[in-house]
Amino acid sequence: MRNEFCSLAFVRAVFAEFLATLIFVFLGLGSALKWQAALPTVLQIALAFGLAIGTLVQTFGHISGAHINPAVTVAFLLGSQISILRAVFYIVAQLVGAIAGAGILHAVAPVNVRGNLAINSVNAGNTGLALVVELLLTFQLVLCIFASTDSRRNDNVGSPALSIGLSVTLGHLLGIYFTGCSMNPARSLGPAAITGIFKDQWVFWIGPLVGGILASLIYNFVLYPHSKSLSDRVAILKGTYEPEEESWENKQENKRHSVELYSAHPLPKGTEKF
Repeated sequence: MRNEFCSLAFVRAVFAEFLATLIFVFLGLGSALKWQAALPTVLQIALAFGLAIGTLVQTFGHISGAHINPAVTVAFLLGSQISILRAVFYIVAQLVGAIAGAGILHAVAPVNVRGNLAINSVNAGNTGLALVVELLLTFQLVLCIFASTDSRRNDNVGSPALSIGLSVTLGHLLGIYFTGCSMNPARSLGPAAITGIFKDQWVFWIGPLVGGILASLIYNFVLYPHSKSLSDRVAILKGTYEPEEESWENKQENKRHSVELYSAHPLPKGTEKF
């Protein structure tokens, strides 16, 4: 664990989570501000959040995994895909980044426009209903993230960044009516910390976290279980796991298999086309 903490790659990853969450909150909340010239629509806000996530996943995914969301980080921790130390630092970076993003938006937006910085609130029904909505919206998001980024898949997955961005957009198209759509505790904490409005804040923590946990359990242990041993899982959580390098022959065979799935004529084993 100490080796992971001291590595430059770890520091870069934590900083990437901070920066990505800052940009996400700034862009997402900014799209929901009530400009007098043209009030934002639900579609506009949903697309802004989805496009922001898609862009940031494409930009920072290879550096930190681009979680940008404590619920996603907890889900990956529960699925034994990141260490405990990395998860703690990621979550702290995300929360600080969200507050910084909301703070910058508060500073640059005109007083008559910024309002309450588009904080999440219970708009329809009661807190129990809002909790269930947030749970379900985050569940579908985290399930999409696991499925679209699963390295074990050899089929044509497409663009994970696009899939995840569309999943966020989908959640907002419904969730805005109920809660303003959080699916992300950091997104909810940022504007709340700047405005000092923390009413029903617990809904936007428990709902997404429980939704992410359920998605992780169902995907990693029911729908598509990993074959990792208990010792491997413990090593991952401790940050001491060193995966075996996949052989060149296996990589080539996986590429060949993927091409055959979407080709009318299977490739002969002696002829690889790239």
